[in-house]
Amino acid sequence: MFFVEEEGTVSSFQGVQEVIEKHGLFASLYTDRGSHYWYTPETGGKVDKVRLTQFGRAMRRLGIEMIAAYSPQARGRCERMFWTHQERLPKELKLAGITDMESANKYLREVYLLAFNAEFCVPAREEKSVFTDCIVGNFDDILCEQYERSVGNDNCVSFERLSLQVPADEYRWHYVKAKVRVLKHLDGTLGIFHGPRKLAGYDGQGKLLTKKKMMAAA
Repeated sequence: MFFVEEEGTVSSFQGVQEVIEKHGLFASLYTDRGSHYWYTPETGGKVDKVRLTQFGRAMRRLGIEMIAAYSPQARGRCERMFWTHQERLPKELKLAGITDMESANKYLREVYLLAFNAEFCVPAREEKSVFTDCIVGNFDDILCEQYERSVGNDNCVSFERLSLQVPADEYRWHYVKAKVRVLKHLDGTLGIFHGPRKLAGYDGQGKLLTKKKMMAAA
């Protein structure tokens, strides 16, 4: 649980990553039909399970089945939990004199969740966890936004008004016209991949990161 300015793809990635890192990989995820979860061709209609969102692509890569809820009642247990938090949290934050997001998130971690779980947690019937160890590669390269791009004649990739220079390497003289993937990570850093190989990493302003900085960022 954490506060964000607006729910969306990035916050959903963050939530999934925190769960997997703490408990392990899970089999399925039941969500509403928010646009960051699903493409819905017709308003109120069935979701498109072929054309995937950024979030849907990442879940498929992890082997997590996504299940769409078609009414609030379908996710009644979650909705009741949300209602409880929405009723309790504003009052508790007000009593604590908290008005900024950083302090609110600290309160969630250090006070609210501990007290809430102590009051409402029920021991599981089975001791064994159904979460499994996650053996996939780097989470940062999966739980992120990915976009296909073509390398320009200047050996640069255009992305969000940035020009990302592809550095020279020992495999090719250049990557002009090559199809690459640009990864936008949760911390704002960027990466360019050609197939499975990472060509370069960049900070949020498009500045090339050294290998040492790339490892630190990862």
